[in-house]
Amino acid sequence: MGIQEDIKKLEDELLHTQYNKATQKHVGILKAKLAKLRDEQQNPKGSGGSSGPSYAIRKTGDATVAFVGFPSVGKSTLLNKLTNANSEVGAYAFTTLTIIPGLMEHKGAKIQVLDAPGIISGASFGRGRGSEVLAAVRNVDLVMLVVDVFSPEHIPILEKELGNVGIRLDQEKPDVKIEKHDRGGLAINKTVNLTKIDEGTITAIVGEHRIHNAAILIREDIDADQLIDVVLDSRSYIPTLVIVNKIDLADEENLKKTEAAIGDRPHVFVSGHKEINLEELKDKIFETLGFIKLYLKPQGGKADLEEPLIILKNSTVEDVCNRLHRDFVKNFRYALVWGESAKHPGQRVGLDHVLKDGDILTIVVRRSL
Repeated sequence: MGIQEDIKKLEDELLHTQYNKATQKHVGILKAKLAKLRDEQQNPKGSGGSSGPSYAIRKTGDATVAFVGFPSVGKSTLLNKLTNANSEVGAYAFTTLTIIPGLMEHKGAKIQVLDAPGIISGASFGRGRGSEVLAAVRNVDLVMLVVDVFSPEHIPILEKELGNVGIRLDQEKPDVKIEKHDRGGLAINKTVNLTKIDEGTITAIVGEHRIHNAAILIREDIDADQLIDVVLDSRSYIPTLVIVNKIDLADEENLKKTEAAIGDRPHVFVSGHKEINLEELKDKIFETLGFIKLYLKPQGGKADLEEPLIILKNSTVEDVCNRLHRDFVKNFRYALVWGESAKHPGQRVGLDHVLKDGDILTIVVRRSL
């Protein structure tokens, strides 16, 4: 029996298992097995690669965002209107056969925009080389779900396909730490009351992934799926922006129906072809990414307050080091911070220090550079 058949069998068993206190552990084990198989499907051992086009893209700029949607929803037109790219446009499916990058400059930020080939239902299982396309989206800073105004029902399908390859949309990484040991069994500690999972289920799930000796610290009320994500440690947590395209073709009633289907998640209605609301779209992308300004100060010198470094919110000193020079992390000694994130002016901090808007930063490295 192949992996896909095993996955289908587990999905059917989950579907027909009534969830309650008595079945919680069994359901947890089924979900753990299913997640392990899906990971194996996405990253088969000993795979020799594919002879088709490569979808790997080198990230550039201050942030990277990606259009994800069904074929012919207007992603390529939007890319061409927003950036300096030249993505082929046609009134038929699968015009884009590889990922096309473009660069959008807005409010001082340089944002890399990717146009991915159209996704179809079943993409995460490899249909239309969809699993490779979806895998290339894992490292972006914002996923833009593009639908046309007549097909808002595509949104949950896209969410499911992205979820199947380990992309968690609009979620934060669970506050759980697992420290593996050579011996001593499991020590499960929690700082909150767990209402969605019990210790027996926790033990069964980590055991399914061959973790039998570890210290587990849980700081939020997680469920089985979140624990599995932490155990696998291969998930991407990415915010989304819904883009409803081709509004020039719809009447008022259609627009209201589509808006109701989207709900309260961030979205913008546009027409790439007629260039309607494209500036609003740029603003929304910038706003959803949540940029902050950072001012760099050379050691012993004055801060450059004229040209700030544009970085994403919640960026750390390590993120900035990676932006500035490939060897900064390797040769890092310490950093000095002035501003809202510092406990006092010129606080000495490490690589994991989280920066805030308007901070001034000095990075001190060994002289071997």
